[in-house]
Amino acid sequence: MANRSIPGPPSLAALFLCFLTIGSTSFGGGLLGWIRRELVERRGWIDDQQFLVFYGLSQMVPGATNVNLSVIIGNQLRGVPGACAAVAGLLLFPLAILLALGTLYFAMHDVPGSRLIAAGLAGAGAAAIGFNLATGIRLAQRNIRRIAPALIAGAIIVGIGVLRIPLLEVLLVMLPVSLVVAVVERAR
Repeated sequence: MANRSIPGPPSLAALFLCFLTIGSTSFGGGLLGWIRRELVERRGWIDDQQFLVFYGLSQMVPGATNVNLSVIIGNQLRGVPGACAAVAGLLLFPLAILLALGTLYFAMHDVPGSRLIAAGLAGAGAAAIGFNLATGIRLAQRNIRRIAPALIAGAIIVGIGVLRIPLLEVLLVMLPVSLVVAVVERAR
């Protein structure tokens, strides 16, 4: 899909509606996969390389990664008004649901059947994890074409996911390694 020409910037309304759709259909997580699918695959507003750069930036600044990502993408596509439209679209529906469910929960937390709600939320979380894994695999297949980046990605996955090393410690080691590998590969 990276060869497809990128259309002109979307309208503010289209940007808002796109992120409203993403925010209202991604329940329990998995926003990263939804954002990529909508913006890269379906609408072609950005390509995979831009998505990965924006995602990396969104992880480096404080705050919720997906909110940061919507700000960066909205800003890239339509400037400050685009950033506001993307964030408003992303957060409007989930915020309304959160306020409604929070009100119900505190009003009815002792009602029988509350375990079913907890089980449903656990299932939604498992589905979100699966969707994030599928997105990661799809991105890796399309963008990791050399052995060194694949080994770096594998080391990060093992360090954080298997060995449970804190993210900051893994980044302090792997970021310089990644930079050295990139410099060496460019020199070739």
